[in-house]
This record gives sequence, structure tokens and C-alpha cells, in this order.
Amino acid sequence: MGKGENIRSHAVTEGSDRAASRALFFATGLTRSQLDQPLVAVVNCWNEVVPGCVPQRQVAEYVKKGIREAGGTAMEFNTIGVCDGIAQGHEGMKYSLPSREIIAYSIEIMLQAHQFDAAVFLSSCDKITPGMLMAAARVNIPSIFVPPGIMHAGEHKGQKLTLSLMREFIGKQQSGQMTLEELHEIEEKACPSVGSCAMMGTANTMNCLCEVLGMAMPLTATSFAGSREKLMEGEVAGKKIMELFKHDTKPSDIMKSASFDNAIKFVMAIGGSTNSVLHIPAIANELGIELNHEAFDKCSHIPYVAKINPSGPRPVEDFHAAGGVPAVLKSLQDYLHTDLVTVSGKTIGEVADQAVWSDLEMIRPAQKPIAVDSALRVLWGNLAPDGAIVKKSAVAENMQVHKGPAVVFDSMENAIEAVKKKEIEPGSVIVIRYEGPTGGPGMREMQAITAMLMGTGLAESTALVTDGRFSGSTRGPCIGHVSPEAALGGPIGLVENGDLIEIDIPGGKLSVFISDEEIKKRKESWKPLIKHHGGVLGLYEKVKPQAKNGAVWE
Repeated sequence: MGKGENIRSHAVTEGSDRAASRALFFATGLTRSQLDQPLVAVVNCWNEVVPGCVPQRQVAEYVKKGIREAGGTAMEFNTIGVCDGIAQGHEGMKYSLPSREIIAYSIEIMLQAHQFDAAVFLSSCDKITPGMLMAAARVNIPSIFVPPGIMHAGEHKGQKLTLSLMREFIGKQQSGQMTLEELHEIEEKACPSVGSCAMMGTANTMNCLCEVLGMAMPLTATSFAGSREKLMEGEVAGKKIMELFKHDTKPSDIMKSASFDNAIKFVMAIGGSTNSVLHIPAIANELGIELNHEAFDKCSHIPYVAKINPSGPRPVEDFHAAGGVPAVLKSLQDYLHTDLVTVSGKTIGEVADQAVWSDLEMIRPAQKPIAVDSALRVLWGNLAPDGAIVKKSAVAENMQVHKGPAVVFDSMENAIEAVKKKEIEPGSVIVIRYEGPTGGPGMREMQAITAMLMGTGLAESTALVTDGRFSGSTRGPCIGHVSPEAALGGPIGLVENGDLIEIDIPGGKLSVFISDEEIKKRKESWKPLIKHHGGVLGLYEKVKPQAKNGAVWE
């Protein structure tokens, strides 16, 4: 392919032996001249369930307009999407991470079965964006991303509201610190518009990474959903994809090994979602690039330059107004690979140079950072031989180093019940295991328990360690992704009530004070707890993906 001379879709539209295929295309309303043009997929995630997906139906119309005006034939299809906020705290959360793989596979099927020439991806929340990036890398036809745009922050009594705070209010109400009436009042104000939630959770972290990886136009990750600006971004993307097709610029030309190094550094610098530690390796894997916890650990020296909710009080709209992703790239310019090309046609360095950086307090210069080292940290030790992850920037100073007795649970529900019954002593270390990719199965987020710890005040003295994962909105001393997980024989499965656990975030350590001999003795009598499931969750039991390399289905 190249310069339109060899159009991939002609495999289904050209020649007498494709008469039946053309007849079926004609049934959809296409004309013969449209079939002569490149077929461009508009890969949407629109649905009426996920707030970040709702605005993408209208954006898709502008994308298609841009494609048609630039000489392409646009055809739209949808994939699934899970709202992690709605799926939170119950069995439904087990289906969130699997949805990433299903999204990637479903898009691969559509793009390959119908031999599309190029694709515009209308991304959205949580697992939708990484699933789409995986598919784009896997199929490797010219591609560009249009993030959904952000939700406006809510407000209550002068306080800016995001979903992360909403979950903490739940803990306050359940512990008697807030009335049910006030909680109901807040919940009607917390999410005042459609779009990806107003915090730097997984959705906004991954959409920002579309820009950092070079797959989206500058500032498109953090503009407001439903705005005229967002519609125009859709039209620009529709025209831009035809340029990318003409020059045969594929995802593999844009997302290089150095691009993923940039992505990791960006996340470490802004306190992005810990879920990115799963998603960045999974996307890289599609391009034959191997990444694991060590890749993140090597970037622990990156300065922390942007304190965005939930790590601080200011929502993503303030981050956008301060200069957004380009301003962070400018701040980190000395640490990044700046010669990498992006879908805009500019290099990362040129995007950084052209940033309008208007608030040097919201986004700090790397020379005057919030902290001299990264906002995320990898922890190692005999409790996590293959690493564990914590959002250091969201942990209070007094809990950066903590030692306490283990209180062990084999499911999140059991831990929640213990907190409700006030059975957790301050100073403890709550251990929740068998919640990893294989053991869960599905590696649920532990957001329900973390919100309760914040809301009840236990997070001021009590830590949480789990082989499950956390929401991008998590605050407090919460260590996740403990690897190997309990179901695969990891040491977390051998911890007993009362074992002393030490957490040293600045030192990068996570240890349990039991001897190697005792660990060996316990291992001999250990049997894994198996939670049998059918359907898609059953695949996790069979495939046994590991958190340390992105929980991909090998």
C-alpha cells in the first residue's frame, strides 16, 4: 500500500469474483464510486450506559464528514464498553479487565474481515482506550484516535467534586459522618455532564497517553466532551486519517519502543492511574515490545510535576487550561525522546515547543517539581518478588513508611464486611488476595474497600495490600498488582493473620517478616483457592495471565 496505489479494501470490492460483496455493500447504500475509494472504519464505542461513550455518537458524524471531504468512504461500527464506576464493588467488576481483550479482538475481527484501509478510533473510558490501542497496533493500518473529552467537575458547598470524592462520601455516610440526605444531594451534583470523569483516573490517563504515544492530535484528550471544539476535533481527525493513509503511516511507525518509554515517564510524572501499569505493556506487546514492572521502576527518577485529582484537589479541566499534555511534554523535554513522529505530523519535541503553558503551579517545570521522584512507585520484596504498584502521590506523608500486623481476606467482600463491623484495628495491614487476573478471576479493582478506608478515616493509619488492582481514582496507602498473585503460588497467598508487614514506599520495599524457612514450610501445605467461572472469566483460569506484564492473554 502507499499513496493510495494499492487499496487494501479492493480485496473485497474489486474484480468480477467480488460481485456478491459489492452487492452487499450496495444494500447498505454505498455507490460504486464510493467503493473505489479507501474504506475507512469509524470505530466507535457509543452506548447509553457509559458517560464517556454517550457524546461519541455526535462526534462520529463529524469524523465521517471529514473523511468524505478528504476523499474516503466512511463506515462506522461499534464495540462494547464497561463503565468501571458502575461496575465497581460487585461481581460486575470482574468483567472490566476482560473487556479490554474482547474490545481488541472484536475490532480486529471487524477490520480484518472487511479489509478496511484505515481507521479512526473514537475512544472513551477505562478499558476501551487501551483495548482500541491494542487493536490498532495489532491490525496496523493507518489509524488516529479521538478521545471523548472530559466531564465538567461538580461542586458542593464550594468544593470541586469528582467521582473519587463521591466514593469517599459513601464511606462517610456509612460510618455516620454524613446524612443520607446530604449524600443524595451530592450524588446529583458530582457528574454534571457527559465525558470521561473529571479526575486523572484510568480514562483520562489512557486518553492522555493517546497524545503521548503520538496517536491523537495535541490537546484532544482533555478538551470538554460535547463541546464545539470536540466536534471540530472529530472533523480534523477525519481529514487527517486520509493524509495518514496517503503516506501509509501506520501505528508501528508511530508507537516505537521509545514511545512507550515516554508514556511510562509521563504517567510517573503526573500521578496517572496505576492501571496504566497493565495497559502500557499490553499495548506494547502487540508490537513485539516486552515491558514489565522493571520498565516502570527504571523511571522512578522522573520528577513529579502535575498534582491532579485524586492526588490533589484540582480536576482535569484545570490541567487542560494549564496547557494539558503538551505542557507536560515541555516540562519533561530533557527526559523524553523528542524526535518521535505523531499523527499530527509534528514530532513530540515540536508539540512540546508549541505548548501554551499558562499555569506553572498546576504543571510545574521539571527543575522545580512537586517531588524530585515519580508519583508512581514499584515495590519489591519477599511479599512481591515480581513487584507491586502504589500511587505514591496519593499516599499521605505519615503512611509512606508503615509497619503493621496482617489481617488477611480471600475476597474484597469479606474485607468490606470487616470494615463495616469495625473489626479492623488502626495500624493494621489489610491483605486481600485471590483477586488477581487468575485468582479473581479478572483482577477486580478494590475501589469499594479503598473508598471505605478513606471515608472512615482508617486510611490515616491502615494500609491495604492486594494482588488485585485499584481504580485510577484511588487515594490512600493502597498497594496493588502484588506479583506473583496468590492463585499462582505467590507469597501473598502464604501470609497469615498477625504476620508483620513492612511498607517502605520511598525505599521501594514490600516485605513480610517471616523467614525463608517458614515460607518454604507454608508452601508445602498450601493449596490454591480456586473460584470456578464459566464464560469469559473461565478463560482467565485457563490462560493464567500475569499482572507483571500487563495481564495479556498469551
